[in-house]
Amino acid sequence: MEGVVVRRVIPSDNSCLFNAVGYVMEHNRNKASELRQVIAATVASDPEKFNEAFLGKPNEAYCAWILDPEKWGGAIELAILSEYYGREIAAYDIQTTRCDLYGQEKKYNERAMLIYDGLHYDALAMSPFEGAPEEFDQTIFPVDHSRSIGPAEGLALNLVREAQRKRSYTDTANFTLRCGVCQIGVIGQKLRSKCQLLF
Repeated sequence: MEGVVVRRVIPSDNSCLFNAVGYVMEHNRNKASELRQVIAATVASDPEKFNEAFLGKPNEAYCAWILDPEKWGGAIELAILSEYYGREIAAYDIQTTRCDLYGQEKKYNERAMLIYDGLHYDALAMSPFEGAPEEFDQTIFPVDHSRSIGPAEGLALNLVREAQRKRSYTDTANFTLRCGVCQIGVIGQKLRSKCQLLF
């Protein structure tokens, strides 16, 4: 398919990773609840693999945590969802332009793409032209013998580089915040530990 790679915006509701995966895999932005269940069931079924050292918390506690719609997903969840769908998931980071490829070691023959801005995941799709309706989106790409998905890969990277050039990301290590209640100023994600009033 010829065309352009476009960013399909996913709502910012703490479930963007799951809904972005739902969109690229099934053209459905409302998969968060179902995919959180998939992840919890996968983790619960293999406490040896998904141990406390791997998860950062006890298996049972992680399962309860990931089912909470307020909690965010990341690398662990993308790896599990890659295996669940039997496809690679390429997650492009705008700040670094790095691409983390989940499921690569399984040599799946298809790949889907996401874009991450430091706080939020959106879906990437190949569209016949800028502004084309979403029903024409291609979100699953065949992986060839050289482990490439062809022109879509370069187009995705160009989109990510352009977003980086425009500084369309959040530097979570260095952004500055001030608590509106206690007026403490902090850098990065340290506000949660400093001010218990908000969290």
